[in-house]
Amino acid sequence: MLHPFPTPAIEVSDLVKRYRGASGPAVDGLGFRVGAGEVYALLGPNGSGKSTTIGVLATLLRPDAGTIRVAGHDVIHEPDAVRRRIGVALQETGVDAGTTGRDLLVRHARLIGIPAATAGARAAELLAEFDLADAADARLRTYSGGMRRRLDLALALVGSPSVVYLDEPTTGLDPISRQALWERVRRLREDGVTVLLTTQYLEEADALADRIGIVAKGRLQVEGTADELKRLVGGDVLTVDVDADAGD
Repeated sequence: MLHPFPTPAIEVSDLVKRYRGASGPAVDGLGFRVGAGEVYALLGPNGSGKSTTIGVLATLLRPDAGTIRVAGHDVIHEPDAVRRRIGVALQETGVDAGTTGRDLLVRHARLIGIPAATAGARAAELLAEFDLADAADARLRTYSGGMRRRLDLALALVGSPSVVYLDEPTTGLDPISRQALWERVRRLREDGVTVLLTTQYLEEADALADRIGIVAKGRLQVEGTADELKRLVGGDVLTVDVDADAGD
């Protein structure tokens, strides 16, 4: 189906990813395209392969098969070029809870090549933008779930990326925090940033995404706008039977 984002920012074709010891692939021939400036949601239950797909697109996992291009660059052969153009907010970051929000942002800025002279200013800008300035020098162990998710998104945006991945961005958030994060995603779209998000909830995909791909057992089952898919599945929460051994 034609859609208003003809220039691809993300192209995934026949993606396969297997984990050692699993009975089947976590991702099994997945394919989709995301246009530049589009918000695209991968919608599916736990175990459907969503997080594995994000890991491959972020160059954190090596695919077993398939062709994957991000911002015009191949994730296998040009990983550094891909990393310079993306921002990633994962479900689990493994960050030291003893560090502060400011230190984490400055450290990340330096890691991606922002000069020391401007890294602090960029961190302060993002802390203010995400309403974290008052907690800038507090330890992460004192942050609420909503604060941590806002910080995750701030980290993803440190380098002003053209493509952003959000893996289950509102899991565990209260309604107010969820709405605030939704508004920030909408502003990214207004700024022309391409956003790929994963979610289990049709309501969230409906609120944010231009198009939605429903995934189950590592495969794309159907794709379309929110209105098209709601007519197919009904209701606001998607329930799909998945193999217990499938990876997410």
